[in-house]
Order: sequence, then C-alpha cells, then structure tokens
Amino acid sequence: MLMTIGMDGINKGGRRLKNSQFRIYLAGDSTVENVLPEQGNKMGWGQVISEFFTDDVLFMNEAKGGRSSKSFIEEGRLNKILEVIEKGDYLFIQFGHNDQKVDEPHRGTDPYTTYQKYLTQYIVEVREKHAIPVLLTSVNRRTFTEDGKLFNGLGEYPEAMRQLALSFQVPLIDLWEKSKQLYEQLGVEGSKRLFAWYELEDPEIPTDNTHFGRYGAREIAKLVVSGIKELQMPFAKYSIDNS
Repeated sequence: MLMTIGMDGINKGGRRLKNSQFRIYLAGDSTVENVLPEQGNKMGWGQVISEFFTDDVLFMNEAKGGRSSKSFIEEGRLNKILEVIEKGDYLFIQFGHNDQKVDEPHRGTDPYTTYQKYLTQYIVEVREKHAIPVLLTSVNRRTFTEDGKLFNGLGEYPEAMRQLALSFQVPLIDLWEKSKQLYEQLGVEGSKRLFAWYELEDPEIPTDNTHFGRYGAREIAKLVVSGIKELQMPFAKYSIDNS
C-alpha cells in the first residue's frame, strides 16, 4: 500500500492519485506528521494510515512537528490547505500537545478560550470551502500512575475539543479515549512497544513516551480507522484489513 503523501498528489513511485474518490487532509503535530528518516525510528500515524485503505482514499498529510492549533495557523499552514481543499474533501484536525506549552506565546493556548478559538477558525474556514472538518482529540502520552492507570497528561484540552465539536456539530474521533484504552490494555511494560525509544533499543537514546515507532503509528492509525467506521463516513467502505 501507499505511504501517505503531501499535497503535490504524488506518491514515492511518482504516480498521481488526484483521481481518488475521497481526499482527506491532515493537520496536526509530530504524532501525525510524515517523519523524515534522519529523525530516527519515529513515525506519525498520518504517515501510515493509507495502508488501511484502497487507492480510492487519498490522505494528504500536512501535519508538522512542534505545531499547535495556533502556530499552524500563524505559519500559514492552514491557508496552504485552504488554497487547494475542495468541496467534499475532509480536513482531520488534531492538536493539543504543543498547545499545552503556555510558556511559549507562539504556541501555547488556553483550553476553553484561545484553543477553542483557533479550532473554530479551522471549522469555519473549511466549511466555507464546502469541505468537512473532523476533530480528533490528541493521543495520550505514555504516563502511568502507580496503580497502572493512565494519568491524563493533556489536561482540559481533550474535553475542550469535545465540547467544541458538540457545539458546532463537527464529527469527532476521540483518540484521547481510544489511546487510553489501548495503553491500559497493553499495560505499563507492553505499551513501551508503541513508542520510538523502545523500538530503537539504544540505551543512549532518551526515553520517548510521546512519539511512536512504526508499530505504534500503525496501532494508532487503526484507532483512527475505527473512529472513521464509527462515524460511518462514506469512505469507510474502502478500508481494508491490513493487520
């Protein structure tokens, strides 16, 4: 299957896929982006999600590491998508991790004020293009409490997004809840397999409980696919079992 591509509409083999029936643009951070090989064994779920669909569905991954709902807009990245998105296309929006960095004014937002304000901009401007916004709560970090339960390291951002989705009647995939269930099912030790530091197996590399290795990226992508099916999106019928 194809690797998720950028907005030039060309995969690694050079074949244009503009004629796909459905186009899904991705806006997000490092847990979503196409990670360059020189960055080690990290992968975003947006990098592998196309492996779970036929060529009828094209994913255009514009996520970028280190970006928040605010900085993605202020750097012009949303405008870049708006220039090409068309009627009936989708924009999947996942931010939260970098919005938490309130000590960095160019990125930080407040959950119930500026975070919701910036997310609203995505929703309104995508709808003005007659395209379809979809909100995704951020994936959890691997932060367990002593009793083996996952600690909420994302504060109020997931709930703020849920409330906004309800208010604007926007489809929501709750990756926060889905990843919580996955991590707790795998357990404190088993969940290490999802993350890049575990797969690299190099004691000189610091532990990384945020970014995924290939296995983890695929497992999170499966959660996104399950959300697509639960929402009964029209392109769900083109999903394939690629376990």
